[in-house]
Amino acid sequence: MRILLVEDDAILGNATSIYLRNNGYAVDWVQDGKQADIILHDEIYDVVVLDLGLPQMDGLNVLKRLRARKQDTSVIILTARDDLEDRITGLDLGADDYLIKPIKLPELAARLRVQIRRKHAVSTAVIEYPPLTLHTKEHLVTYQGQPFALSPREFSLLETLLVRVGKVVSKESLIGNISDWDDSLGSNAIEVYMHRLRKKLLQVNIEIRTVRGLGYLLDKKN
Repeated sequence: MRILLVEDDAILGNATSIYLRNNGYAVDWVQDGKQADIILHDEIYDVVVLDLGLPQMDGLNVLKRLRARKQDTSVIILTARDDLEDRITGLDLGADDYLIKPIKLPELAARLRVQIRRKHAVSTAVIEYPPLTLHTKEHLVTYQGQPFALSPREFSLLETLLVRVGKVVSKESLIGNISDWDDSLGSNAIEVYMHRLRKKLLQVNIEIRTVRGLGYLLDKKN
């Protein structure tokens, strides 16, 4: 899943982006509000983690402009401002969640999982697609109760397909969901990871079908 982190504190931003990447997220990190606004105008993210006290443009204005464009990207405000009025203003402007600094990064990761489940109408951190079970918190897939070996990239691909099960997922969407600016993947690389994942899933009678010109669809093998 793709996250935009907007945080001007270099130490916190670096620690947060590393932690989230280690937990399987594709993270782009910017340090001022104006840059965030420009990026959000052109690119799509699953969740924005947004500080309020930003240079160039305040976080509340970034949020206000995002919602004015009718973009429904989930937004978690992350800020040192603990005034009740600031929290009310942020929520009224369209924030989905609000965390006060200093925060514990595992809590931020848990809040991200909640927003992603809401976005894709998944009600639990455990996704069943028999005979496989995907555990989003642990970044683990099991088969008949035993670990089903997938690389981090393969896990991210499978998770992206599972939260959109029954829908065709474009190659561009897959690239956007599992890579960030620092680790950008091309079309050929996605095909390599998809080939590896397909081979593993066929062992448990799950097929990734190619819908020509549109993308990929998860299905049970006949």
